Amino acid sequence: MSTEKTSPRIARTASQVLRTPGASPTAKSLAGSVLSQTRSPKETSAPLATMAAKVLDDGRSSKSTQSLAGSVLTQKKSTGAPRR
Repeated sequence: MSTEKTSPRIARTASQVLRTPGASPTAKSLAGSVLSQTRSPKETSAPLATMAAKVLDDGRSSKSTQSLAGSVLTQKKSTGAPRR
C-alpha cells in the first residue's frame, strides 16, 4: 500500500482543473484520481498510471496536467525490482 498523500497544493490544482470547462478529459481524469486519494489510502489503478506516464512522456501537456500526473504516479503501488 502506498503511504503517499496528496498535498494541499496539488489538491487545489486538481480542483481548478475540474472547474475549467476547457480542460482535457485526460487532465480531468487525473484530477479526479488525485482528489479521490486526498484523504484515503486508495492507490492509482494500472490504466490511470499508464495514462499519467504518457502525459509525462508527452512534452505538450500543461504544467498542471504534468503535476497531476506526477502525483498520480507517486500514489501507485510500487512493484519493486524483480528478485533474483
